[in-house]
Amino acid sequence: MSRIGKSPIPVPTKVSVTIDGSHIAVKGPKGELSRVLPAAVTVEQEGETLLVKRRDESRLSRQMHGLSRTLVANMVEGVSQGFQRRLEIQGVGYRAQVQGRNLTLNVGYSHQVQIVPPEGVQLAVENNTNVIVSGFNKELVGNTAAKIRAVRPPEPYKGKGIRYAGEVVRRKAGKAGKK
Repeated sequence: MSRIGKSPIPVPTKVSVTIDGSHIAVKGPKGELSRVLPAAVTVEQEGETLLVKRRDESRLSRQMHGLSRTLVANMVEGVSQGFQRRLEIQGVGYRAQVQGRNLTLNVGYSHQVQIVPPEGVQLAVENNTNVIVSGFNKELVGNTAAKIRAVRPPEPYKGKGIRYAGEVVRRKAGKAGKK
């Protein structure tokens, strides 16, 4: 049995869950999410907890068990607390600013780069170099943060670029030089 899949998902008091066959909808104070789960698993609500169970012991059911449980748990956590990814910008003259909902990046190109966040994702900037991506859908928050990082990934020689908070960039030695 999957260690992740067999653990129950606690449902906070402010969150309501609607299960209709393989379709699950979760509504909370931050927003509303819904997803169609694979046919290999079922979701049952017992009081204040959700249980994800396999239909049979086939290989596909075993593969989908832990995945489905994690997806449902992320939905519950997202609508109750939300998710956040932090990015750091390092480099001389590199900065970010929010204009309306959009993020404007100055990261060494001849032009400014505009990032338009998807619906349900908020962008904030601290000290011109720290970008905070937040929202209730973990998938959208992670994808938006990855798109921002992809504008100028950290390079290994000077470490300049956009990186996740806490990310360690392995540095390389430059040219050896003349003797």
